[in-house]
Amino acid sequence: VQLQASGGGLVQSGGSLRLSCVASGSIFGINAMGWYRQAPGKQRELVATITRGDSTNYADSVKGRFTISRDNAKNGVYLQMNSLKPEDTAVYYCNADILYVRGAANVYWGQGTQVTVSS
Repeated sequence: VQLQASGGGLVQSGGSLRLSCVASGSIFGINAMGWYRQAPGKQRELVATITRGDSTNYADSVKGRFTISRDNAKNGVYLQMNSLKPEDTAVYYCNADILYVRGAANVYWGQGTQVTVSS
């Protein structure tokens, strides 16, 4: 099973980016999916998560600016980021709780995609 993230880049403050992450491989089903980020010198932190039933949870710092969504048919999770701030600069990682056979699941991580917001 692999998660492939894409969509990062350099954007000015106030701009927008959309991150994508698609899971591939031996997948029986996917439970929760999410996005995390890690800024230089800081610990990895939760950005947003979404359940299979589309219940969402956001870090306070991104509420009202970021929107997480998923496409179960494509095994994908997405993060629309609007009104970006310099403090959003980080490497963004997707993860997913994936059933690789019935009744057995692991958490998998994508490779990370850099988001840089200039002031």
